[in-house]
Order: sequence, then structure tokens, then C-alpha cells
Amino acid sequence: MTETSHDRLLIIDFGSQVTQLIARRLRELNVYCEIHPYQSVNDAFLAEFAPKAVIFSGGPDSVTREGSPRPPRSVYDLGVPILGICYGQQVMMQDLGGLVEGGKITGGGGTAEFGRAYVVPSDKTDDLLSGWFAEGREQVWMSHGDHVSRIAPGFEVLGTSTHAPFAITADRSRHFYAVQFHPEVHHTPNGKALYENFVKLAGFTGDWTMGAYREEAIRRIRDQVGDHKVICGLSGGVDSSVAAVLIHEAIGDQLTCVFVDHGLLRLNEADEVVTMFRDNYNIPLIHADESDLFLGELDGVSDPETKRKIIGRLFIDVFQKHANEIEGAEFLAQGTLYPDVIESVSFSGGPSVTIKSHHNVGGLPEKMGLKLVEPLRELFKDEVRALGRELGLPEQFIGRHPFPGPGLAIRCPGEITRPKLEILRKADAVYIDQIRKHGLYDEIWQAFVAILPVRTVGVMGDGRTYDYACALRAVTSVDGMTADYYPFTHDFLGETATRIINEVEGINRVTYDITSKPPGTIEWE
Repeated sequence: MTETSHDRLLIIDFGSQVTQLIARRLRELNVYCEIHPYQSVNDAFLAEFAPKAVIFSGGPDSVTREGSPRPPRSVYDLGVPILGICYGQQVMMQDLGGLVEGGKITGGGGTAEFGRAYVVPSDKTDDLLSGWFAEGREQVWMSHGDHVSRIAPGFEVLGTSTHAPFAITADRSRHFYAVQFHPEVHHTPNGKALYENFVKLAGFTGDWTMGAYREEAIRRIRDQVGDHKVICGLSGGVDSSVAAVLIHEAIGDQLTCVFVDHGLLRLNEADEVVTMFRDNYNIPLIHADESDLFLGELDGVSDPETKRKIIGRLFIDVFQKHANEIEGAEFLAQGTLYPDVIESVSFSGGPSVTIKSHHNVGGLPEKMGLKLVEPLRELFKDEVRALGRELGLPEQFIGRHPFPGPGLAIRCPGEITRPKLEILRKADAVYIDQIRKHGLYDEIWQAFVAILPVRTVGVMGDGRTYDYACALRAVTSVDGMTADYYPFTHDFLGETATRIINEVEGINRVTYDITSKPPGTIEWE
């Protein structure tokens, strides 16, 4: 749990795929919030966390099932506003004396709703809905099978839809609110206003700013580290760069950065990162060329999770080696972000719904003898960029596309070989050059090439070729939790494919990946 002086809002997660979007909407309103799975929220947790308001997320379960996820009963006695969303609404109704029934998808009489719907107001008004219904109805996004058939005592109806007569309900005396739809998603266009109204009703002042966070983070780093030394894993990406500069501002020359070249970097990246960092900051920097070590251990490995675990383990070993050379080093700093934590830990506490492991999430082995410093752990990517600007980092740091810790290993599905990595580096360099040449780099969240584990037949110069296929990937996003493909023109794609095939020996076929996140992830592995 994060120690913070800000008013805090607690999001109890019941397993919705879009719970993190609730947090994003609240952070956009300068409200500090944390997501915690329902199992970890008990009476002691609530007393320590002391939320100023609580939101129940959606979820895939049914409250009609015995043993279904529930919050502790004491949450209703905190005396703070509560907002229930979808499954969260049904939990509130069932817990507080209403009734939820299993849904039916039948012509005419069905109560299940999936996708776009429209809510109209009842004859009652409420500050929660300020700015809503200006045109008589609001588009919302529904995704529910079960339905509330009787609202709990004390609640009244504020809005209805075709299949949800209790689409918006409220117990205004206790400031309990519940909606059957998802106001956090893009397809509820006016959802942000509902969250804004809710946090106003709860008395939040919007004090979650990067200026305030900077001061608080510096204080926490100093309190945690004391007079000990810290080593920081520097990749040259925005996360590790912001973490390094923030920690340096807090503790000065107690920090040493270690840049690990694992042989999985982009073309000329090692030289560019080291030069860029040494030219801008007077921070001790160790350039550790460990490419032979990493590539040797990855030889013959094709499983993506195994790749990540090997890379994570070797990172720890390399940092341990350099930590032993720095007298008084007791801490390892990482640029872990909130999405890393969310994706690596399932809400149920089990591995079944973990999306993928992150090399910088999960703590450190006891043998390492170092404690973690993770000053960005509760931030989303766009917040890290805002903090970077607050710290005065050059735009060349802040504006860089994200690059994963495992590097090109996860852009090379299947077995990793040095020849494949060289082909991939060259293709990626051509692709990024094309994007920059067309003035598109800053419009795109992340762009890269993946070399595919297949070879295809081609014809070049009247001769047969049998070379690799590659996939171009470019996405737009705000925080990396959701993403859509960038809509390149066919002219751009054609020109880029021609350049790659002509300039990169070993590739004879180019494809473009138009998968969104979800259902895909941004990276291929």
C-alpha cells in the first residue's frame, strides 16, 4: 500500500477487464486512487487505507452464485460515498437487501445487455448526473447477463435503459450510487462527467498533481534510502530515465546508474543511450556489455515466458555483480509502472489470468541482498511523461517510444539467433526512419518490427528467395493499458514494405498488424 498524504479513493477489483480504466479516469481528475483485489480488502486494510470514497468494479462472476466475490460488510459502514459499477451494482443491491437474478437473452423479454445502449432519466435529479441528459438520453456501454430485479431499501431510480430498469440508482442519504453500465469506457462518451460528479460529491479537491507527487516522491526516497547507495537499471527509455533523474534529485551522488547491454537493443542504441545520458546528467554511469551472457543463455529458447524469466534473472545477476563493486549499495532502483503491476498480478491472486510477467515486477531474490526503490510504481505512462517534464528532462527522453526491458527478445517470436536479431535491427531502423520522415513519430505511442518464425517463398531479380516475413506494429494509446493500431495510408505501408525488402537482406515479405489491445497486447510476446 502506498503511503501518501493525498485523499485516497479505493477501487475494489472484482475482476473486470477494464478496472484500470476507472483508475485512469480518476487520475485525469487529479484524484489519487489505488486498485486492490477484493480478497486483500478486509477490515484491517480499510482502517489503514482510510479511503475518502470507494468504487466497486465490474467483474465476470455472478452474485447469485454461492461464494461469489464480495467486499467486507464493514465497507458500507465507513460513512463514505460508494459507487458500484455493473457487477459492483449487483453486489451492492444483493448485500443491502435488493435482489439480483440470472439474465436471459431472449427476444423481446431479455434482461441481458451487451454493447451500446441508451439511458434516459427518471423524474428525479441528482448531482451525480450533472451535465447528463442534455439531449434527453445518454449513450452507455452495457455488458451484463444478470440483472437487478429489486433495488435495495433506501435506493431510488435515477435512470433506465431498455433492458435495465435500474440502470442508475442511488441511496442519497448514504451517498451510495450504482450503475449497471461502464462509465469508464470510451463507448460511454459522457462517463468522465459522472466520475467527476462522484468525486466532487465525495469532497476530493484534485490535489494529485505531478508537482505535489515530485515533492512527495523525493521525501519518500530520502526516508527509504537514508545515507545508503542506490544502483539504478537504466535502459534509456522514459521510465528508467525519469526514475533515475528523480532519485538523483533526492539523493545526489548516492546514485549510480547501470546500463546493461543485453545484446537485444535496437540499432546503435547502446551508444546513443550512453552518450545522451552522459551529455545531459552528471550521474555516475556504468556501461555493462553483457550481450554474450544473455544471448548465450537464450540460445535455443523459444517460449516467451521462459525468455522473460531468463532475462529477468540475468538482469538481477548483472546488477548484483555491479552492486558488489559499489561500497554501501543497498538498494536497486527500477522504473516499474502501475500497468506492469496490474498485468503481472491477477485480481484473484492466482496465475490463471496473469497476462504476462514483467521482468521488473515481483520483488528480488533474497540472495541479492538489495531492497527495491520503485518511485514510479503507482504511475501510468502518461503520468511518467508529465513527471519527466516537471523534472525538466529533455524532450528526447520524454518523447521516446516505449521499449521493453527484454528488448528485441519479445519481438522475435520463436528461437533467438544473432542473424535474426541483425535482420530485425535493420528492418526496425528502416521502419522508424520512415515514420520520422513522414512526421508521424509523435502521433504514435509505440512502433516496431517483429520478425516472424516463418520463412516464405519470394521472387527477386527473377530468382527464388526463401526468407523471413516480418510484421510492422504501430499503436496509439494514452497509458498503454488499451491501444489501437495506427491508421497508416496504403501508400505509406507500400513504400515502407518496399524499402525494407530492398534494404534488409533476409526479409522478403512485410505485413501490418492491426490488432487492438485488448484482445492482443502491444508487444508480440
